[in-house]
Amino acid sequence: MAAESAGFGASAPLALPVLPLDDEVVLPGMVVPLDLNDKDVRAAVEAAQVAARSEPGKPRVLLVPRIDGVYATTGVLGTVEQVGRLADGDPGALIRARGRVRIGAGTTGPGGALWVEGTRLAENVPDPLPGSVTELMKEYKALATSWLRKRGAWQVVDRVQAIEDVSALADNSGYSPFLTTEQKIELLETGDPVARLKLATQQLRDHLAEQDVAETIAKDVQEGVDKQQREFLLRRQLEAVRKELRDLNGDKEGEESDDYRSRVEAADLPEKVREAALKEVDKLERSSDQSPEGSWIRTWLDTVLELPWSERTEDAYDIQGAKDILDAEHSGLEDVKERITEYLAVRKRRGERGLGVVGGRRGGAVLALVGPPGVGKTSLGESVAHAMGRKFVRVALGGVRDEAEIRGHRRTYVGALPGRIVRAIKEAGSMNPVVLLDEIDKVGSDFRGDPAAALLEVLDPAQNHTFRDHYLEVELDLSDVVFLATANVLEAIPEALLDRMELVRLDGYTEDEKVVIARDHLLPRQLERAGLDKDEVTIDESALRKLAGEYTREAGVRNLERSVARLLRKVAAQHELGERKLPFTVTDAELRDLIGRPHHVPESAQDPAERRTAVPGVATGLAVTGAGGDVLFVEASLADPETGAAGLTLTGQLGDVMKESAQIALSFLRSHGAELELPVGDLKDRGVHIHFPAGAVPKDGPSAGVTMTTALASLLSGRLVRTDVAMTGEVSLTGRVLPIGGVKQKLLAAHRAGVTTVVIPKRNEADLDDVPAEVLEKLDVHAVTDVRQVLELALAPAVSGAASEVPVAA
Repeated sequence: MAAESAGFGASAPLALPVLPLDDEVVLPGMVVPLDLNDKDVRAAVEAAQVAARSEPGKPRVLLVPRIDGVYATTGVLGTVEQVGRLADGDPGALIRARGRVRIGAGTTGPGGALWVEGTRLAENVPDPLPGSVTELMKEYKALATSWLRKRGAWQVVDRVQAIEDVSALADNSGYSPFLTTEQKIELLETGDPVARLKLATQQLRDHLAEQDVAETIAKDVQEGVDKQQREFLLRRQLEAVRKELRDLNGDKEGEESDDYRSRVEAADLPEKVREAALKEVDKLERSSDQSPEGSWIRTWLDTVLELPWSERTEDAYDIQGAKDILDAEHSGLEDVKERITEYLAVRKRRGERGLGVVGGRRGGAVLALVGPPGVGKTSLGESVAHAMGRKFVRVALGGVRDEAEIRGHRRTYVGALPGRIVRAIKEAGSMNPVVLLDEIDKVGSDFRGDPAAALLEVLDPAQNHTFRDHYLEVELDLSDVVFLATANVLEAIPEALLDRMELVRLDGYTEDEKVVIARDHLLPRQLERAGLDKDEVTIDESALRKLAGEYTREAGVRNLERSVARLLRKVAAQHELGERKLPFTVTDAELRDLIGRPHHVPESAQDPAERRTAVPGVATGLAVTGAGGDVLFVEASLADPETGAAGLTLTGQLGDVMKESAQIALSFLRSHGAELELPVGDLKDRGVHIHFPAGAVPKDGPSAGVTMTTALASLLSGRLVRTDVAMTGEVSLTGRVLPIGGVKQKLLAAHRAGVTTVVIPKRNEADLDDVPAEVLEKLDVHAVTDVRQVLELALAPAVSGAASEVPVAA
């Protein structure tokens, strides 16, 4: 061995056969087996063996990496340790790498191998080693140990730890399978042992970092797979346990209903609703069958699954057809019909232009139908749904005092249910029905909250696309719903709620409209209910007109329908008793015999001596009540100066505004009595009493000002107020007649009462456009600006002895 070592001079030139390594690199200290079937390997080994015969020691070769046919500039001196058979039986040679050799020029030698001259590279290692090199060796050994332990190569760990030579430790990385050919060539060509160790350490550090990232990713993937497999296994076990429990308890019916997960996954739910439902299914599967929470979750899931999340009816965009349906089912009510026609026309155009959904909102509508009872507000909702081709559902709000009725109860309460809005959508079976909110002005409030405040979100087109019911706790899109709210009294609706709705007033029917409604709608319906055929009983139009004018006096047609029903019942009963034969035609002359005398005889039809305005001090006014427009009589009298106290007395359940109007009327007459040629001296010493009949009915508002002024002027002058004149308007201290509201309803009431002349404020003249033309034709309407004009129109000419007829209160 000493002689062999002496042959490796530090700088003596060497002539060696080249053993090329294709895409492989061998570093000093490595022992590699090579296949002799490769002609280049066999030629180099044979040449080395021939040369070794004349030299002491083992045959030597030069191991040179060859990359894409190009040889490296540095090779490794190797000795042929053994020639024999490889593990697979092929001939092979075992070669040990000894040291680096700088390749020089080619030369000649025995055999068919390529011979080159080379210079052995000396390795300068400081002795003793500096501390930095020692720390570098420790770091490399630690990194190598970490990598080897991960691979389970415990025996190799001890060998690496035993290496103390810097060069040998650096070259040991040649065994690393993760190094690329380029990285190994870089190690081979780095002559400085310390620099080579630094390079090997950096390469090993980079590989361990990449390996950590790869292991983390693989671990996450494996954990996800394991979790899914574990969850799948546990669910199967849970199903098996539940099945055994059901079989043990004999419970076969709940087998299908408990499979909520498959029902939720099969249902066409919005994504957020699906996530919430699956969370509840998870809770249900974890809860025991005896837990009360299980029944609450089942009820919630049933509610969610029954809601029509993706169901919508297609609107009927036949605009003319929809208008014909509305005209056929309801007479009059032109404002509402026009609004529904406009809505359908806009919906059609939006759909044609792809604007069905804008900003998450659809094109719903919120209408408030305000009018007296019996004008068809509720039945109009069904007609609207019919005309649009939508489902219809009615929500009765009269008397609702609990906010939870609208928004639902929270699920923490026993017996919790969703609110009426959610139940209406569920009942309709589609997300775009026509919802009628009936009697919205009758909603109350108490310690349980204000339902009207809960309706603010429901009826706001800007936010009802994300309505959240307290029970569901998921967003419900109400932006495509057509809401129709009905009310009798506009003042009873909170202002914030009214601001969110489009107001449509239904002010009542004219007498002609009532006759048409009775003939086309009420009579056929009541004939069917009375068990009569349309050919058996007919009602003459004159009888219908008398029923509407004298037997009923209302804005709507409910009492008219009751009168028609009573009339048909009477005819049916007489026929069954043999007192009357069918067919039979009812005329106005036979009404008294069948259903008694009329209840509402117009003042103009009464005996002049029996009329209310037959004495001075009585005037006819016009008012608006919850039942529509109505006539209002005002009576005034002067107290006896000896028995009555001076001052103003008001009776008839009057509000503060109406009391102030009486004071204003009295003050005006006191200050302008001389100008009007009235004996105002009586007003100083005698008490004035103003009374409004129907004292049980509360009354308020400023529109009776001109009526009270006229009554007092009639009382003082002794001139009667014309029977055919009715008036309305607010009066000021200077005698100006100021505008008021409800002109259409008041004129309809005057028409129903048989009044022919009506006095209104000049500034209300524009409101006459809303009054039906057939009513205006029968009324002589005077628009005035001053109360003096009212007195001139309303007071009859003075007659002799009229002053003695002035009413005196005891």
